[in-house]
Formats: sequence, C-alpha cells, structure tokens
Amino acid sequence: MTDSYVSRIHEERERTGSDEAAVREGLAHTGAVITAAGLIVILIFGVFMLSPQRLLQQIGFGMAIAIFVDAVVIRCLVVPAAMQLMGRWAWWMPAALASRLPSLNLEAATPSRVAEPADRLG
Repeated sequence: MTDSYVSRIHEERERTGSDEAAVREGLAHTGAVITAAGLIVILIFGVFMLSPQRLLQQIGFGMAIAIFVDAVVIRCLVVPAAMQLMGRWAWWMPAALASRLPSLNLEAATPSRVAEPADRLG
C-alpha cells in the first residue's frame, strides 16, 4: 500500500511541482484505500480472538493492533508528515544510482494506432 501511496505523491509532484500539494492530494486519493485495506486485515485478525485457544487470541489481538498502528499512525500520519517536512529532499537519489536506473514514463508514450479488423485481413 505504501508504494502506491508514495507513487501517487510522486505523480502529483511531477504534475504540480508542489511538495505540499502532492502530499495533500496523494493522501486524499489513497487514504480511503489504505484505511479500508487496514480495516479488512484488522477484522481478519480480530476473528482469531474468537478462538477458544489462548495463543490464537493473543496473536489475533497483537496483529490487529499492529495493523491498526501501521495503517492509521504510520501510513496516514507519519509518512505524510515526513514527506511534507523533507520536501524535495524526499526524492533525492545519488547520481551514480540515478544513472543506472531505467527511466520509465509510461504516460508520456504516444498511443499507437490500433489496427481495425478490416486492416488485419488485408
């Protein structure tokens, strides 16, 4: 989930050039998905607490709390705050590493013409 959230922030930053707007829009567009996914996993681990076995109850409780902290505190509070505070430095990459990584820009590619069925037949 975090990679889709950070990818959304990066897309907004490339589009607008503003770090503050990018973090705000990234969280606005992906926050509901992150929260819903966290809630589903919390409910799944919450079912473990219905087990008569003490070990499964403890594991279910511990994992539910851990997922809650991750989904709400880390992904919806800490990550946006850190990205906001770091600003453009959040996207810094050493030049040696940047030169070795491929540059992928899928949206910039021009769409190719799709052949019509009549064109395929000759």
